[in-house]
Order: sequence, then structure tokens, then C-alpha cells
Amino acid sequence: MRLLHTMLRVGDLERSLAFYTEVLGMRLLRRKDYPGGRFTLAFVGYGDESDHTVLELTHNWDTSRYELGDGYGHIALGVDDIHSVCERISAKGGRVVRQPGPMKHGSTVIAFVEDPDGYKVELIQLSSRAAA
Repeated sequence: MRLLHTMLRVGDLERSLAFYTEVLGMRLLRRKDYPGGRFTLAFVGYGDESDHTVLELTHNWDTSRYELGDGYGHIALGVDDIHSVCERISAKGGRVVRQPGPMKHGSTVIAFVEDPDGYKVELIQLSSRAAA
């Protein structure tokens, strides 16, 4: 078994695709409209679905906003240089909601950004990951 994808419901698919591809550097892997169900699925990621876990963005055509609830946590991305990644995200209009620094009660360097729908994305400095 392996993890295939994580699904997020998004209110504005084009805005979300711009964030995940232009700000976070993922690729749009596939996209399909389902007119009978009035929704679109778009899959984004850093590699092909055959050997990478990807993100499924689901856009229900008649819903422009979702309540995130208190059960959702975050998506995590490993990065080589967390400071330059945060600078690049900010320069592209992304919102860094927690600047890079050590996590509470540990030494792993993390930061958080927020996507257009309010979902949190944790950035983890890969070189410090083993120190957690």
C-alpha cells in the first residue's frame, strides 16, 4: 500500500491552482470537469502520480467557500532552504503566517504558509528534520 493523494475542497479553483503551481512550485498533473456532478478535480504535485503522493483540489461549482473546521491540521512540505523559500513565497504574494524558526519543544526549523482558502501548509527544513 501507499498514500496516493490528499483532497482539499477549494472555493476558487483557478486561484488555488495559481497558489499551488506558481507560489509553491507544484505542477498541474491532470484536471477534469464533471458536468453531471457540477465539480472539477485537479491534481497537483511535485512528481508523477505513479510514484509520488499528490494533492487533489476539488472544486464544487456551486460552492465558493468552506468552513475549515477544527479537525484539519496541515499539509507538510520538506524544503532545503526554508528562509529563501519563505522569501520567494512572500514575493509571489503568498502569506507566510509563521516565520521560520525552531518548533516548540524541539529543534526542527519550520514555517507555515496559508493557501487562498485558509488551509495551512507547513514547511520543514529538511537538514534539521532528524533533530526533531
